[in-house]
Amino acid sequence: MNKFSVWVLLFLTLIYSCKTGQLTKEPIVVETQEPMAVETKKAAVVPQPFLLGIEVLQQIDFAPLQGKKVGLVTNPTGVNRNLISTLDILHQSDKVNLVALFGPEHGVRGNFSAGDEVGNKTDEKTGLPVFSLYGKDKKPNREAMELVDVMVYDIQDIGVRSYTYISTMGLVMEAAADYNKEVIILDRPNPLGGERVEGPLVHDGFYSFVSQFKIPYVYGLTCGELARMLNFEGLLPNGKKCQLQVIPMQGYSRDMDFGATGLNWVPTSPHIPNAQTAYYYAVTGIIGELDPNMIGIGYTLPFQTLVTEDIDADQLAGAMNALNLEGVIFRPTYYKPYYKDKQGKEMQGVQIHITDFKKVNLTEIQFLFLQEAHKIDPNLNPFKGKEDRFRMFDLGCGTDSIRLSMMEDFNFETARSIWEADAAAFKELSEKYYLY
Repeated sequence: MNKFSVWVLLFLTLIYSCKTGQLTKEPIVVETQEPMAVETKKAAVVPQPFLLGIEVLQQIDFAPLQGKKVGLVTNPTGVNRNLISTLDILHQSDKVNLVALFGPEHGVRGNFSAGDEVGNKTDEKTGLPVFSLYGKDKKPNREAMELVDVMVYDIQDIGVRSYTYISTMGLVMEAAADYNKEVIILDRPNPLGGERVEGPLVHDGFYSFVSQFKIPYVYGLTCGELARMLNFEGLLPNGKKCQLQVIPMQGYSRDMDFGATGLNWVPTSPHIPNAQTAYYYAVTGIIGELDPNMIGIGYTLPFQTLVTEDIDADQLAGAMNALNLEGVIFRPTYYKPYYKDKQGKEMQGVQIHITDFKKVNLTEIQFLFLQEAHKIDPNLNPFKGKEDRFRMFDLGCGTDSIRLSMMEDFNFETARSIWEADAAAFKELSEKYYLY
């Protein structure tokens, strides 16, 4: 028997052992109670080739799905390293009975724009029913759940709370708990890595589809790890728990960036065209709720600028660079947006250049911009006239305390204690859900 056959046999043994309750912490995870804390000192292991969750599932011959009616939650990012979609992989396998598809924001095939309501339809390529999870129903309904025995989730996320895919994942888990169905998460890398946690937990009164769970803005977990935490920390509504299984990646470690995986990036949404943009989303995504053109939406640099019609670009770049922030440099920039509200208007400010992705504090930059821009021109107030956008800004933050503090004196040092209050405790709590 060759090494590959031995590896496959070992994995199959682990799966069936987990299913019968003989193992509680192995590569394939089926859990009915909260995991114990993970021992941080690990024995040396032989490096393994990198495999996504879907590729591990293929290696083990789809064993967890055999004999079951399968629903798949996915979008164009659900692909293997050869860019073959999980949808097609499951549909073409004679070991899998794929019966229904579920589309998040942007849809199963990615043919909807941001914010577009996604309707129920039939997938033209497979003939399977597609149930929308970004329209009238954001949670799978009874009609859909009665079709399936197990819900498989395979979507590339970007590691930021306000990105709606993790909200969809949690609502799928909630529906599975309601209707006694299984959930299987095919794990994927967090492009921000697994060591960065920034921002406060969501405060009462500020839960929404962009702040669905009591987690920080940047949460430092893969979607599989986050699913475990949601399930066993009682973070799903009413403390519900589903029968959860995670198919982990092979050869992944917390300090890996997306480039280290050797994978090609499939845009997770129209304004996240490459893996590095995920970092910039964390830098400016909240302030962009006030004015998308301010952060490069409508131009060629989504989430990578901080500009206005009034600020002096050289002064702003000088002020931001004078802060001596680690891992980032600011360059004066000038442009006219191609679309959105300020289409064709002259804007100037800074382009953000991250020089060290491990050292930079991502989320504080947008608040420091508010601080420094106000010092340059006390009449410059990005909040002015944007009262109808306050709620979305606050939902992104998970609280209104940051906005109220910044509007009072435009001094981030006053708001910093609120922004940073929960990160360390969350990171410590989340360690017991680590798979890598």
